[in-house]
Formats: sequence, C-alpha cells, structure tokens
Amino acid sequence: MSTTITPEAVEKVVFSALESFGVESELLTIDASFTALDIDSLDLAEMAQVLDDEFGVELRGDDVKGIESVRDLVDRVVAKAG
Repeated sequence: MSTTITPEAVEKVVFSALESFGVESELLTIDASFTALDIDSLDLAEMAQVLDDEFGVELRGDDVKGIESVRDLVDRVVAKAG
C-alpha cells in the first residue's frame, strides 16, 4: 500500500468513516468509546472493511475483541500493520 500506516493516518480514516456512519464530528476524539458514539458491531465490521481497503490491514473477529474506543482501534490497526 502506498499509504503510510501511522496512528494519525488511521485516526483520520476512522474519523471519516465514523462521520459517514452519522456520528457528529464534535463527538469524535481519540478516546471516544464506540458505545458513546452509538457504533455497533455491524458498524465495526464495516469499519474493518474500510481499514482493509485503505491500509491493507485485515481485522477478523478475534482482532476486534476488546476494542472499545477509537484509540483501541487505531492502536490495533497500527500494531497489525507492523
């Protein structure tokens, strides 16, 4: 992939995807929980597809267990990319 996989790059893609899911931009912070943002497991599955398309990082069921916040997701994607 030509896109550099940095926490900042992943965060930008995650925020953009969350906005497309209807989350208001003022609610988006790195420490926002997906529960507080009203993001469910189907949204997270769609988010995983967006991240795979953008960065080539595939997140499967076990990869998303325990992910509760934007930071958790960003950290997991960066770790898997490494």
